[in-house]
Amino acid sequence: MTGPPVPQPQVARARAHRVRHQDFGGLSPPPLGGWTPTLTVTVVIPAHGRQETLDLTLAALAAQTYPAGLTDVVVVDDGSAVPLRLPEITPARTRLMSGPPGGWGRAHALQAGIEAATGEVVFVLDADMVPHRGHVEAQLRWHHLAPYLVTLGWIDFTSGDRLPSPARVRAAVRDGEEGSLFPLSPLRHDWAEKIIDDHDGLRAAPSSLAGRVHVGATAAYPAALLRSIGGLDTSLVLAEDTELGYRLTQAGAVFVPDPDSRAWHVGLPTAMRDVAGLKRFNDPYVADRVPYRRYLRADAGRQWRVPYVDARVPAGSYEDVRATVDALLAGGVPDIRVTVTGPWASLDAGRRSPLRDPDLDLRLVHATFAHDPRVRLTDAAPWEPAGDPGRPPAGTPVVAPFRLLVPPGWVVARDTVERLVGRLEEHDGGVLCLALEETPEETVEETVEGTAAGVVVARLERTSALSRAALVAEPGEHPDDVLDELFGLEWLDGAEWGFTRRPPVYPPRRRPPGEAERLAARHQREITLLRKRTAALRAEVAQLRRQAGRSERAAARWREKAETWRREAVRLARARERTILRRAVRRVRGLAFPDP
Repeated sequence: MTGPPVPQPQVARARAHRVRHQDFGGLSPPPLGGWTPTLTVTVVIPAHGRQETLDLTLAALAAQTYPAGLTDVVVVDDGSAVPLRLPEITPARTRLMSGPPGGWGRAHALQAGIEAATGEVVFVLDADMVPHRGHVEAQLRWHHLAPYLVTLGWIDFTSGDRLPSPARVRAAVRDGEEGSLFPLSPLRHDWAEKIIDDHDGLRAAPSSLAGRVHVGATAAYPAALLRSIGGLDTSLVLAEDTELGYRLTQAGAVFVPDPDSRAWHVGLPTAMRDVAGLKRFNDPYVADRVPYRRYLRADAGRQWRVPYVDARVPAGSYEDVRATVDALLAGGVPDIRVTVTGPWASLDAGRRSPLRDPDLDLRLVHATFAHDPRVRLTDAAPWEPAGDPGRPPAGTPVVAPFRLLVPPGWVVARDTVERLVGRLEEHDGGVLCLALEETPEETVEETVEGTAAGVVVARLERTSALSRAALVAEPGEHPDDVLDELFGLEWLDGAEWGFTRRPPVYPPRRRPPGEAERLAARHQREITLLRKRTAALRAEVAQLRRQAGRSERAAARWREKAETWRREAVRLARARERTILRRAVRRVRGLAFPDP
C-alpha cells in the first residue's frame, strides 16, 4: 500500500512532528513576537455588502504583527447591490475582485478567492470580523510546524450597534487596546467551546468529532491541502464550513483552536439569531454530505451522496464477487457503497465466444452490478488517499470516512460492518486487520489486496488515518508502520467477527416448484392457519375459564357477606327483643309497687 508523492518542502516540515490522532500537544508554537516567520499567507475575505464592517476588518489587518511582506489580502465581492470598494486604510498588498459568474453565496466567493490566492497558507476571514493585533501571527506560527494543521481563531461577539471609525480600529489594534473597541456580548459559540474544553483543548477529541468545531469565520489552511480536496462545495449556500470540516478531516487534517488568535465578530451571526430555522435548512444538506451525523440518517432505505463505508472488492470469479457484494449490501449499515475494482476498460463489444470468453467472469459481474446505484465498477486501486497536494482534483470528491477491503468469496454477517466500525470508533483506531485464513507462503505476495504474509486478510481502514500517513510517510517506510504510529493498527480473528466462506453453490439454485411441492406448501399453510386458529380458541377458552373462576370467587364472597349480614340481623333482633322485655318488666314493677 503506497500513497502519492508529497512535495518535499512539506514532507521536511512534517518529519519533525507526527501528530497522533488529534493530540497536537507535542507541538511547541513559539511565543508571539519571539520568532521569525517564513511562510507567505493570503487572507481571503468574502463579502456581500457590509462595506462598513469590511472597512474595520481591513483596518485591523493593516496593524497585524505578522510581516506585511509575507501577507497579501484578497477581497471577493459576492454580487453586492452597491459594489464594494477598498477603503483608505488597508494592508499594503490588498486587491478587490468580483465573484465569478455562474454562482453566488459565501462558498462561491470564497472559492474564487482561494483560487486567486498566492500564499502558502490561506487565511479566511469574514467581512464582519475585527482581528486583534496578533490574530494572524497566532495561527500562522502553527503552520510553520506541520503542513496538515487547520487553525481556528477565537471569536468574541458584540452587538455592533455603534461602530468605531477605521482609524480608531487601526490605532487600537496597533496599540494592543482592541478590548476597548466594542462591548462584549454574553453570547458565545458555547457548543464549540464545550467540545474544545471537554477534550483538552481538542487534543483528545476523536477523529469523527474534531472537525465539528470548524467555524470558518476565522481559520487558516495549508493552501496545498485545501486545494487537494477541491476547496469549498460551491453548491452550498449555508453549512459550507461544516462540510469543509468533514472533508478536511478525511484529508488528514489536525484542527488546532488557538485562544490567542482572538477577533471581534461585529453583530450576531445567523446561527445565533435563528437557531431553529438554520438547523431546519442545514439538516438535509449536512445529512447528505457528512456521514458522521448518524442521527440525521435514521430513515431506513435511503441512499446518500456520501456513504458511511466504502467497501472495496477486487474482481474475481463471478460467484465469489457476487456473494461478497450481496452480503455487504444486505448488511446492517444502509449507507454503504461497494466498489468492485477490475480491468473494466478491457471489456469490448467485439465478436467472441460467449461461453469461452476469457473475460466471462468479468462480464457477468458487470452485467450483475452495472446498474445498481450502490455499486461502482472502477479501474482504480483498492486504496487511494483522500487528497494529493500535487494533483488538485476537479470539484469536491466524495470521500467516505471508512474503507473496507474484503477479498472476493468471503461473506459477512448482517452486523459485521456495523460492529467493526463501532470497534474502530471506540478506540479512534486507524486500521483493523481481520485474519480470514492461512495460505501457502510461496503463493502470496505481501499486498493490501486481501493477503499479507501468508494470511488472507480483510481490512477496515479510517480514511483520515490513511491520508495523514500519506502526508508524513518517508520514502521506503511501510504505510502500516506509519498508520500504527499515528492511529493504531489492530489484528482480529475474522471468524469471530462474522466472516465466512461463501456457500459452495452461489447464487442458490432457484427452480419452479413441482405439483407435489406446491400441494405440500399449500397444506403447510393451511396447517399453520389451523394451528393459529386453535391457539386463538384455546386462548379464548382460557380467558373464559379465568372469567368464570373470578365469577365463582365473587359469588362465594357475596354468600359469605350475606351470611355475616344475616347473623348480624339476628343478633340485632335479639338485642332489640331483650331491650323491649326489660322495659316491660320495669313498667309492670312500677304498677305493682307504686312509689309512696
